[in-house]
Amino acid sequence: MTREMLPVRRYAESMSFMLANIFYTVTLGYFDDGRVGEVFVGGPKSGSDAETNARDAAAILSIAMQYGVPPAAFRTAVQRDSSGVPLGPIGAVVDHLALRADGGEGA
Repeated sequence: MTREMLPVRRYAESMSFMLANIFYTVTLGYFDDGRVGEVFVGGPKSGSDAETNARDAAAILSIAMQYGVPPAAFRTAVQRDSSGVPLGPIGAVVDHLALRADGGEGA
């Protein structure tokens, strides 16, 4: 399988959310055909453990998507509470992307 590289100039959108009382910002980068190809996550404080973990997870998710793995494939792999709410920012991102892919409005 070959990694599909994103165009140098690409559409991107940003969103923010709170999870476990931590504020995150997410930027999604898109392929020309509208598929998400990269995810950047910023956390509460530059250099914090929460931000480092979120950034690393976003990089792994981005590379997986560039190799053709759909974001929904991660939905069952992320940690969730007893009611199914994701415990980490990548879970919130893949839920958002899956909802959008299913025709929902997003998370």
